[in-house]
Amino acid sequence: MNRIQKYDVVVMGGGISGAMAAVAASSLGAKTLIVESHGFLGGTLTANGVGPMMTFHAGEKLAIQGFTNQLIERLKKLGKSPGHIFDTVGFTYSVTPFDAEAMKHELELMVTESGGEILYHTMLAGVKTDSGRIISITVCNKSGLSEIEGSVFIDGTGDGDLSVGAGAEFTKGRDTDGAMQPMTLKMKMYNVDIPKVKEYIHNHPEDFPLYNGDTSIIEKAPRLSVGGFDSLFKEAKAKGEISIPRENILFFETNNPGEVILNTTRILGHDGTDAMSLSRAEMEGRKQCRELEQFVRKYIPGFENAVVESTGPNIGVRGSRQIKGVYTLTVEDLMEQRLFEDTIAHSGYPVDIHSPDGEGTKHQKLEWGGMYSIPYACMITESIKNLIVIGRCISATFEAQSAMRTTPTTGAIGHAGGVAAALAAEGGVDVQKVNIKEVQQKLKEQGAYLEV
Repeated sequence: MNRIQKYDVVVMGGGISGAMAAVAASSLGAKTLIVESHGFLGGTLTANGVGPMMTFHAGEKLAIQGFTNQLIERLKKLGKSPGHIFDTVGFTYSVTPFDAEAMKHELELMVTESGGEILYHTMLAGVKTDSGRIISITVCNKSGLSEIEGSVFIDGTGDGDLSVGAGAEFTKGRDTDGAMQPMTLKMKMYNVDIPKVKEYIHNHPEDFPLYNGDTSIIEKAPRLSVGGFDSLFKEAKAKGEISIPRENILFFETNNPGEVILNTTRILGHDGTDAMSLSRAEMEGRKQCRELEQFVRKYIPGFENAVVESTGPNIGVRGSRQIKGVYTLTVEDLMEQRLFEDTIAHSGYPVDIHSPDGEGTKHQKLEWGGMYSIPYACMITESIKNLIVIGRCISATFEAQSAMRTTPTTGAIGHAGGVAAALAAEGGVDVQKVNIKEVQQKLKEQGAYLEV
């Protein structure tokens, strides 16, 4: 087995949360390595085709700032994102389109410019623990098996793979039956005639219930986001042309005019932590994307000459394991806008549960401008002294996770995890004993928004 030298902070997983953690930790002087299974960073945003990011806002307030927002500012300067724009779906405050290829490069630059190292094409193969500490991880890549030692480890895998390997407790799915939100395989198409699509929307307001008859909302942003086409989708289902267990079409225009991401497939009953189940979900997703391609070209004006650019590349998983932390975030915490002493991030994104049973999406929103908080105690376990959990698999109930799982929020969580890890490594203390006031102060110094 190959041996790789020891790091202060090892981040497993290079999604938006892991990338922000690596930037934060290395910016504070920690010798940091980020380990990623793909050949690029960005996770759901680049490997799963998710877009846009939503939402950085709580009303007019920019609730998520720091390194996550710096990424957007960098893309804006390159002309690779219009920045935070009005959500013309009518669901939340803002959406943030971006060019995925540019995001891959900017994330790399942010990590390397801060002093971090990146190891690509590498998967977790084992976790070695002793006396409640992770001593090392075994990884597998083209060089074979290698051992990586670290002072503090950050789980940014999304599914809690590192935490479970270290023996952490977890829950999975909703309390009643363990069912998880459906997966979605995204499909990206280009050469869409957006003005023609808008013309249809204006002429058929009844097909877009969220607008309550006022389709002028679609003119309020430089890129189109829309959910609807209800009657067309219903007609295609009745004819047997669509088998997707969803109620409507949802798509978002990217930074590139005429290029859209369709968030419409719905793959039920699969488990993102089971390799065979995940494989079958990918195949079902491609089947649904083929149906969807034929549907939009036949039924939606403006898509007649649209071309499929990509699916995925990987299927999108909304939730799987939630690692059991010192504290578990609840939907009541969100709705009551509870402010914790150890708050490390805020968000205004609502509860957004895609039904595990089929059609239907359950929403629960705060009053306009409402903002909830996420505590550090959700990111640490009772038993593992040098593990910090970030991203969508932090300790949260099924309902609360459906709100905090989106990428701006997980980016902010990752930022905080990186700061805490660097301070724990520097001070030689357990992650449970990190001075939270110092974490909050460092976050503010690095541009994060915190109301504490």
